[in-house]
Amino acid sequence: MSASDEVGRPDVVVVGAGVIGLTTAAVLAEAGLRVRVDAERLPGATTSAAAGATWGPFMIGPEDRVAAWAATSLAVFEELAAGQEETGVAVIEGTHQSMTPTEPPRWAVSAGVRPCTAAELRPGYVTGWRRRSPVVDMPRYLAWLERRFTHAGGRVRAHAYRSLAETAQEAPVVVNCSGVGAATLVPDPGVTPVRGQVVVVRHGGALREFFGDDTPDAPELTYAFPHGDTAVLGGTAQRGDATLEPSPAVSEAILHRCRAVLPELRGAEVLGTRVGLRPAREAVRLETARVAGADGADGAVLVHNYGHGGAGVTVSWGCAAEVLDLVKQAGIPGH
Repeated sequence: MSASDEVGRPDVVVVGAGVIGLTTAAVLAEAGLRVRVDAERLPGATTSAAAGATWGPFMIGPEDRVAAWAATSLAVFEELAAGQEETGVAVIEGTHQSMTPTEPPRWAVSAGVRPCTAAELRPGYVTGWRRRSPVVDMPRYLAWLERRFTHAGGRVRAHAYRSLAETAQEAPVVVNCSGVGAATLVPDPGVTPVRGQVVVVRHGGALREFFGDDTPDAPELTYAFPHGDTAVLGGTAQRGDATLEPSPAVSEAILHRCRAVLPELRGAEVLGTRVGLRPAREAVRLETARVAGADGADGAVLVHNYGHGGAGVTVSWGCAAEVLDLVKQAGIPGH
């Protein structure tokens, strides 16, 4: 009997429908498990939907585990860009540039970069590096990922939990991909929201490459990721700010910074603003635990998969593969 033939009690409940939760759920469902995603916010309303997004570790640790997860994910995104236009994934060229002398980070060197020529540097920048990288149109990608998950027999349910104990009787295995919600759901005081605001514009094809300001200790984020004739411009990293309401003043500041660096955007039409809360943590928590029922009785196997900071997209497929390994080790009756 396939996963799609039975809609009873799932083998696994995944809490959270952002890119980490949906990717994990898809990998588990495609491995033959009955999977349900329970989420307070459905995919299009998650922090992931507000992301830029490109492949590259940002605000995430530990470095060794992140490198392995990111490498796995990079290979998947390159495959998605090559064969399926509906995914919203494309591999394009772009640059990271700095206003002060600096070296590219190790992850960039391992991914293959070359120094920018003098002609490639934008005014005010003294060094930089060029690379090819996946860029992801997140609303489109999340919609495709949800379709992939449901095609494998999975279900998505709008449901909010007040504690992990409430999940204990839902399935033999619970995977906690609650992002910034882990601060109260676990609870984990080590999780801190880092507010990100971006502006979406229509540039009509004027912007063909991505750009990122990688000046060390820059007071603001400046980046632009094109998706066809639109682009996502950023950004902010406001630690401890959980405000989801867009700030018009912040949007104007983002537009000013991006237009100053990328004059091809000066005539771009503003389409909207997105806000998300990155789940910052000293290190990603990806490990097996146990969740007891509300009455204290034995509950479900619990796999934590949260705390990915600003790199959920970058490590999503690698983390999902590791979750699958942990679930297999835990064992599910009948599998």
